[in-house]
Amino acid sequence: MSLCILAGGAVTRIATAAFMLSWTHSVEKIPWQEDWLVTPQGLQIVEARIKGSGAGMDPPENAVLKDGWWRYRPDIPPRPSVSLAASGATVGGWTLCANGSCQVLGSKPGKPVVLKFCPEQEK
Repeated sequence: MSLCILAGGAVTRIATAAFMLSWTHSVEKIPWQEDWLVTPQGLQIVEARIKGSGAGMDPPENAVLKDGWWRYRPDIPPRPSVSLAASGATVGGWTLCANGSCQVLGSKPGKPVVLKFCPEQEK
């Protein structure tokens, strides 16, 4: 499986079946994390974690507090793509971690960064 990152007119391909997306809420300054799977049907969120609540980011009723994080499993079907705003006006960008390596996306103003499943490259 591969994840494609479309940013600034370039495409970056990461060979991975899973990734974590994290960021800090722009108003409340509270960390948020999501675990995703890369599938041919699209990107599937499998768990979300939030360090607190407020400003439209309250954890859902099924969330469980564990190790200081509200953890829950969103019931959302796979998405063909995920768009990440790149306003440059927030605490920082989005951090994407896969295969033991992390990179920051969308920390400067610009077009949204788009994540999506990449079909295997032709040989």
